[in-house]
Amino acid sequence: MKLLVFGHTGQVARELQRRLPVGVEATFLGRDSADLTQPATCAETILRIRPDAVINAAAYTAVDKAESDEATATLVNGAAPGAMARACTDLAIPFVHISTDYVFDGVGASPFPPDGAIAPLGAYGRSKAVGEAEVRSFGVSHAILRTSWVFSALGNNFVKTMLRLSETRDRLTIVSDQIGGPTPASAVADACLTMATQLREDPAKSGTYHLSGGPDLSWADFAREIFALSNRTIFVEDIPTSAFPTPAKRPQNSRLDCSATHSTFGISRPLWKPALAQMLTELESVRS
Repeated sequence: MKLLVFGHTGQVARELQRRLPVGVEATFLGRDSADLTQPATCAETILRIRPDAVINAAAYTAVDKAESDEATATLVNGAAPGAMARACTDLAIPFVHISTDYVFDGVGASPFPPDGAIAPLGAYGRSKAVGEAEVRSFGVSHAILRTSWVFSALGNNFVKTMLRLSETRDRLTIVSDQIGGPTPASAVADACLTMATQLREDPAKSGTYHLSGGPDLSWADFAREIFALSNRTIFVEDIPTSAFPTPAKRPQNSRLDCSATHSTFGISRPLWKPALAQMLTELESVRS
């Protein structure tokens, strides 16, 4: 399979680079070769390369900045995926697009199903919702994969922030009323590859799916697990979201129902704790 991936330095894109199975050739496009603020050029690139499938692992992810730059966020997260989907429709090839739990309002305590009503709380979520709608509108064979709280050793994320802060502090205040599933970027990468392969064989599997790590927990409890596994003695004080104001409002409930992903593609919900332990081992090996 000849694969085209939008994204080069992000967590999922980098995991894709090191997890490609035998028989898959991939071209990875960074900002220098695929500017998502120019959606037409993204479509032109797909039509020129003519891959067997496309994965969009690139996005505008500056959640707070998006509040004052929604136009750019919507261009990158909305119009660009739409242009990619249109080109994939022209070539009759599958398109896998990564989305987010931020399309939901975060109300309640139940996992959001893929067909649940979307109601983004801010600009980032709105921009991703636009992208989802654009992808669906072209009728392309597709998988929109919503995920949450992504982490890996290869990018910036909550885990690495906690480790950095623990170098100079012995006490941290962490939000405890936002609940979700930390998701290994490696699991997202594997899911994208599986979905692209199966969609080539069965376009009827097109749709919106969820993948998040289990079990669900709060940011504060996740921080405690990070410090326990990394053998760091850090006291974590629980605080409410209201005590840590940010420009963009975060969803308090980021639980995602991943059952359809398993029943359709055979992809199980990943356990985050073994992946976290592996990540910490990898980071330690780099330091030593």
